[in-house]
Amino acid sequence: MPRLPSKVHLTSHPIYLDIRGTSLYEDDNHRTWLHLIMETEGVQQIRLCQMNIPSGHNTFTTSPLTSIIMPLMWTLQPDSQYLDSMGRFWRIVHHIKEDDMEEMILELMDDS
Repeated sequence: MPRLPSKVHLTSHPIYLDIRGTSLYEDDNHRTWLHLIMETEGVQQIRLCQMNIPSGHNTFTTSPLTSIIMPLMWTLQPDSQYLDSMGRFWRIVHHIKEDDMEEMILELMDDS
């Protein structure tokens, strides 16, 4: 019988995400996260997927727009929001782990 995927909503988030390559961030536990910029109904969102990518390996590319939009770092705040290196606040839409893949979606807050 096939195994059903296990989806868990996480409440423990990385303390920080620091840029490590064109499309990669590294968290406080030295795990790598690949990002994807999305826009839903005019709201900017970032999808981060935790992936095991060897150190120094960077085959992903981004558009020039990505380098303007993406911050150098996100830092978790006490209210479970992230503050980026450009002074903008991002709310955590969801943070899940399904099977072995962890995903987090951040949404730029209106007043940022």
